[in-house]
Amino acid sequence: MNRFHSLFLPGLLFSLGLTLVACSAGTQQQAQPAPADTRAADESAIRARDAEWQKAVTAKDAALTTSFYADTGSLLAPGAPMATGKDAIQKDWAGLMGMPGFALTFAPTKVEVSRSGDLAYDLGDYALTTNDKKGKPQTSKAKFVVVWSKQPGGTWQVLVDTATTSP
Repeated sequence: MNRFHSLFLPGLLFSLGLTLVACSAGTQQQAQPAPADTRAADESAIRARDAEWQKAVTAKDAALTTSFYADTGSLLAPGAPMATGKDAIQKDWAGLMGMPGFALTFAPTKVEVSRSGDLAYDLGDYALTTNDKKGKPQTSKAKFVVVWSKQPGGTWQVLVDTATTSP
């Protein structure tokens, strides 16, 4: 073997080996499958949570109603200050549910889940009934937005719950 081969051949082989390893690593990264698209299943789970939540509200159970919120969740009820955290949210729900003639129905008309599968929102309609000062039931109908977050265990919890006052 001549002097050229003995000086450069080991370096050339080493460089070629590094190139092959780098190409192989790049191919392995690209070959990993994309995460599964769970948006349809997540939408179904959120709609089921909404139905359970509605049952808790209908039962006028403020503690159970509040359990649908994340620990850092916020409730933005029309005409009231923002309530953040479960204690404040439960206090607001208890006050609302304690009003004479209280009844609330709500249902999402749209649920949109992010591609990442960790956030979602739903839009919908609600009807709130309470008695006026003379004891006559008054119903207001309007819209709501709820932002959901998928928790580490896979359960969807409410981050933000807000309602409008106009239909």
